[in-house]
Amino acid sequence: MDESPGWDAIDAALRDVYGDARPLHWGTIHKWALGGPDPLDGISVYPRSEPVPHWHFVSYGMSELYEKTSSNPDESGWGFEFTFRLVRHPSEEKPPVWAANMLQNLGRYVFNSGNWFEPGHHMNVNGPIATDRDDSDIRAIAFVLDPELGEIGTPHGSLQFLQVVGLATEEYEAVRQWNAEAFMDVLGPHLPLFVTDLDRRSLLADPAIRRAVRAGVERDGSSSGTQLVSTAHWDRTPDGTTIKLGALQAPAIADALRGRLPFGRELTLQTPDTLLTFAPADAFAIEEPGEGRLVLHVPSAALDDVLATLEPTAARRPVPSLPGLTVEIVPTVMKDQYGNETGEVIG
Repeated sequence: MDESPGWDAIDAALRDVYGDARPLHWGTIHKWALGGPDPLDGISVYPRSEPVPHWHFVSYGMSELYEKTSSNPDESGWGFEFTFRLVRHPSEEKPPVWAANMLQNLGRYVFNSGNWFEPGHHMNVNGPIATDRDDSDIRAIAFVLDPELGEIGTPHGSLQFLQVVGLATEEYEAVRQWNAEAFMDVLGPHLPLFVTDLDRRSLLADPAIRRAVRAGVERDGSSSGTQLVSTAHWDRTPDGTTIKLGALQAPAIADALRGRLPFGRELTLQTPDTLLTFAPADAFAIEEPGEGRLVLHVPSAALDDVLATLEPTAARRPVPSLPGLTVEIVPTVMKDQYGNETGEVIG
């Protein structure tokens, strides 16, 4: 009896691309299922020469490698495995360990939070994706279906090979205002196989790419209806309502509101215990449809006043056109990729 049919299915998919080539493989000694710190049981890395020299990382552990334990018969585990393609410099004989650590961190985030990833998702990692590269502008990531590995079936259900792609700061700002999948389609011809290069700058410096993205934003607005945030709370008194948002995420919230409300779409800010929704409306109103939920109905004429309160500095700012509503921006304590506080405070 095969004791690791899920693992074997991943190996079979890789043989279709790499034949009998043997990858470098990192294995986890103390597995997550046994109380260890790393959710991925292994990561294989293949050296590539085409279309540009790069390392191709593939994870083992987000899907069900050994036995079926989840209740969903159609998907294996979380329904995906991570991949990552990183530019390989001529002097490199071994792949960098930081990239494997990044994949472990992403896996740890999923297992601890219950929030999974899909093609089109994106994330700000609050610093360079390679923690020792402060000079790098690649400080966010998006997820696409791996162009070569795609999706496969396994004895425990289907899984997607979900590729992590590094984005420059300006590119991430554009993603927040538009549609990540459409944005990646624009970038695709300029990023063969979506290989991440820590040394590159924003592709929006290309006038043609900038025009295409701006046209998409103006035409489509934002497709991101929910943002996971650290702070979205409120106080209600007879004198009015104060909503509290974090300084770090205030600009991203402003970008999302610009891409949602004028297009007739809601935006919901989600924390572990609250849901705060901004909804387009003809007249201002506030409702509490349930515990831990608040809905602000915002007329289009008041949107600019709301946006003006979303500066990344700690302050209480009334919204002039919405009497009784105040936005309070609170400082954000920064954390590194491992979830540890860095001592830096935004706001």
